[in-house]
Formats: sequence, structure tokens, C-alpha cells
Amino acid sequence: METNMLVADKRCWAEVNLSQIAENYRIYKKHLPEETKVMAVVKADAYGHGDVKVASVLQKEGVTDFAVATLEEAIELRQGNISGQIFVLGYTPIALAQKLIEYDITQTVVDERHAEELSKISGNIKAVFALDTGMNRIGLDADNPEHCEKIIREYTKKLCVQGIFTHLCNADSADSDAIDFTNSQIRKFERIAGLVENLNLPYVHCLNSAGGLWNKCKKSVFARLGIILYGLKPNYLNALPSGIKPALSWYSVVSMVKTLRVGETVGYGRTFKAEKEMKIATVCTGYADGYNRLLSNKYYVLINGRKAPVLGRICMDQFMVDVTEIDGVETGNKVTLIGEDGNEVITADDMAESIGTIGYEIVCNISRRVERIYI
Repeated sequence: METNMLVADKRCWAEVNLSQIAENYRIYKKHLPEETKVMAVVKADAYGHGDVKVASVLQKEGVTDFAVATLEEAIELRQGNISGQIFVLGYTPIALAQKLIEYDITQTVVDERHAEELSKISGNIKAVFALDTGMNRIGLDADNPEHCEKIIREYTKKLCVQGIFTHLCNADSADSDAIDFTNSQIRKFERIAGLVENLNLPYVHCLNSAGGLWNKCKKSVFARLGIILYGLKPNYLNALPSGIKPALSWYSVVSMVKTLRVGETVGYGRTFKAEKEMKIATVCTGYADGYNRLLSNKYYVLINGRKAPVLGRICMDQFMVDVTEIDGVETGNKVTLIGEDGNEVITADDMAESIGTIGYEIVCNISRRVERIYI
């Protein structure tokens, strides 16, 4: 990537490589059994990458099934001309349920009460039952499989029941206890799937991004491809298949360069104090753009192919970095927040690891005011 680049017309932007997303999908698909389909998870604006843009590219690759978290996200896909099945994996208030029919959306049933409320809506709502196999988030209690079977069968007469699913909450870990727990989740799911097999439900699935790579479930028709689609890791310790790479890069620019004298401090709370004369630069990005405040005084950006450490606290719209050892820094220089510059690379996973979170949060939190440019 070109270094020492001056940018005249931008403050802060992200570049999304749609070809890389398509390639990530193709590589992931090759690691699944031939009969296992992919459901693309494009919730949270496709993890900050742009839901309609990403879904459109995947639709051209042959993907026909998409998952989101909210009804609003599903409607946005429909209005963006995304066809096929769109699944809302979370709760939709009953007051909005008529829109499920209007936009041909498939709704998750989170419990028996939700099923009963949905069944009273005029029209035939498409629905899938969530099963709670141990995450204790949503779903029918899979520890009582016969009751789950009874409820599912009962509501096939009242709703257009499309399938059942569960979520593996520890499939990204190689820890022996985690592996045992994941296997127990799969066994519970397979038990219930077997009990309702003669209903011929088309959407039966339990594999998430990690589960599709490292677990087997003979009853799972789909793998729900989420974070790996965007080239990031479910767990920082994971090794992804060769060729899967991050699709998003994030940039800003230098707005000012100045000399910091011995004893002067930087930023809110004066948390950095210069012990020697330094050259510092102000970067036009802050926590309102999604640059996490926990990176204050502990992370770095890339300028002219070199690491520039963050000095002081991240502000709402700006932060400062040390460029003492970097030649040629001036106003308008491109700053790499996530991505490559020369021989240096910053990934969302690396950034997340430094502050004790996950890459998901880093990319999801890049705010709407950060312009997305699609490659």
C-alpha cells in the first residue's frame, strides 16, 4: 500500500472490499460438507460493512438465505432488492408483526408466549423456533425435548413453521470443557430435530461461523456464516482457512503537526506528560466515529508505513499520536487505523485483543458518520 499519501478531500472513511467478502464466502463454503448450505449473517449493517451492499454481492454468488437481528434490518434488505429468505434471529414486538407478512420475513419464535401471540396475527407468518441448548438466551428449553416437540407440532397448525435452530455459544474454543459443552449442545439439538423430522422442516440449523469449520451436526442443513465472512476471527486464538482476509480498512488524516515541549501534557485529564521534546500529530477521528476510548495511551496507528503510538485520551472527534520518529508527517497525511501501510498491518482482531474485547465490536462500532467506500 502506498505510504506518505496526502488526502485532500476526506476526514475519516472505511474501504470495504466486496470482492474479498465474496472470496471469503467461497473459501468457507469449500470447508463445509457438500450438502451444507450457507446462510449469510448480515445483521448490524453486515457488521459495519454495509448490509445491502454485502447481501447483493452474495446474492450474485448464489446465496439465497440471509439472517439479521431485527425487523428493521430485514425490511432494509427487502427495500434494497434482496430476495430469498430473510430471517430475523431476534425478537419482534407483536405490534410490528404484520410487517413480517408484508415484507415476507421469517421470524424467530423466542418462547411459547411469543408463539401464541404470533399465531393470533391475521395472515400466515413464517416462523422458526429457537431452541435453548445451553446458552440461556432465547428459545424453547431443549432439556425437555418432548415438550419442545409438542410445542413445535402444535404451532405448525397455527403458523407457517419453517424450521428450528440453536446457537453454539462456545464453538470457537479448543478448550476441552468448551468442546464437551458444544458437543452436548449439538446432541440436544439433534435429539429434537429427530423428533420432528417427519415435519420435513427446511430450515434446521445449529452451526455458526466457528461451528461450520470445527464441528459436525448431521441434522444441520445450514451453517450461519457471520464474522468469518468479513475476514475476522470468532476467537483471537483461531486460525482461519488460508485466503480468508479482512474486507474492511479504516483511514483518517492528520489535521495538525506540532512540537510538544518537555513537561507539557496531552489531552483530557492530562494523562500523558512529555519527558522529552516530541513531535505529535492530531488525527481526525474519535470515539464518536467508533475509535474505542480504551485505546487511549496504549495503541497505535500507521503513518508513512510506521507505527505512531496514541498519546493521551481519545477525544470524541480527534486524538493525538507520537510521530517523533516518523519522517515527512504533515497535514493531510493518510492515517491507517485498520489495514496495511508498507510492511505494517493493523487488524480489528489485533486492536480488540489489546483492549480485551472482540473484533466484532470494533467493526460494528464504526459509526454511520464514517463514509464507506466500496471496492
